[in-house]
Amino acid sequence: MRALFFSLLFSMTLSIAAYAADFSPAVTLGIDVLVEESPEILRGKKIGIIINHTSINSSMVPTFELLNRYSEDLDFNIAALFSPEHGITGAVYAEVVNDDTTLSNIPVYSLYGKTRRPTKEMLQDLDVLIYDIQDIGSRSYTYISTLFYCMEEAAKYGVKIIVADRPNPINGITIDGPMLDDQWRSFVGYVDVPYCHGMTIGELALFFNKEYDVGCDLTVISMKDWERSMSFKDTGLTWIPTSPHIPESDTPFLYPTTGILGELGIVNIGVGYTLPFKLIGAPWIDAKQFSQTLNEQKFPGVHFQPFYYTPFYAKYKDAECEGVYIVITDPLTYKPVSTQYLLIGMLKNLYPQQFKNAIKAATERKEMFCKVNGTEEIYTIMTTEKYIAWELQEVHKERREAFKEHRKQYLLY
Repeated sequence: MRALFFSLLFSMTLSIAAYAADFSPAVTLGIDVLVEESPEILRGKKIGIIINHTSINSSMVPTFELLNRYSEDLDFNIAALFSPEHGITGAVYAEVVNDDTTLSNIPVYSLYGKTRRPTKEMLQDLDVLIYDIQDIGSRSYTYISTLFYCMEEAAKYGVKIIVADRPNPINGITIDGPMLDDQWRSFVGYVDVPYCHGMTIGELALFFNKEYDVGCDLTVISMKDWERSMSFKDTGLTWIPTSPHIPESDTPFLYPTTGILGELGIVNIGVGYTLPFKLIGAPWIDAKQFSQTLNEQKFPGVHFQPFYYTPFYAKYKDAECEGVYIVITDPLTYKPVSTQYLLIGMLKNLYPQQFKNAIKAATERKEMFCKVNGTEEIYTIMTTEKYIAWELQEVHKERREAFKEHRKQYLLY
């Protein structure tokens, strides 16, 4: 039944592609450059592909189908598929284990199931692993950790890695948020880069391979015509929801604006309503007061609109909430993580008792909160200092500035 579902899913995507014959995005994806300009790199190889439902080319043809078209002429064999968190279809919710399966009689190995790394047995018959998954530009989003894990295992077993590059949907300029302290290194933060790093997956792969001495045989296939100032909307490409709560091309801007706070569960962040990551709300917030106070800070690139809603599920299910709807007015000046720390600071200033009670009730969530932040400093400031909005933004400032310079050697665009 699952195999039938996967076949129908890819068939539907192909049908959509048929309607897109005149579709001409401004950017050509790495997977298109691979098959059009560098297909010989695949000749005679046994190939594994790390993919999910976002793995489509510039014309919305699934990567699996696209490579299949070339396999006979180039005498290569697609021998295995690998899926990240949320599964190959993207239908599995966060932190839910997904199982191995098959697609067109090819094994699909879950890298968010019994193991998060490809095993020796999975890799032993492969020459090449191709990675082609759309990321969202935040360090804690686990697709990039899956890539890093695959690079480490590929280096062990002599398997080449090809990364077909894709846009950072925020842009290639915005660098914001704390760095990663070693003691908090985990699957939701594996590389010491800012929370919003302003790099593509290909650039991150180059960074990781050298900075962490991975020694992987790595080739990055660059995009054409992507510019660092581009948000995903500017590329003209079709946005495919990367996971159940990242439905739109602007959601990657908001995920790092509310998602870290969401780990503590002290407010609703739009998850459980129709606007995931675009809201901050609770029954104890006064929408007018909160929005007015936030807008008075004149934070760059953002407006806070008073908002009233009732979540269908998740935090404060069926409770009438007030809060703010976060509107991005200038994507290039907007600072997602800094805006989140402003929100946290204003919540503590305006509602100190409710904030204290909520933090106390969420003690068991502290570890994940620190893992996602990449440091314990944020939690310490939140729970010990009185005025925190600006102090939170200063965490790792010098390290972040040093990263801006250091990363330049890995930039492809």
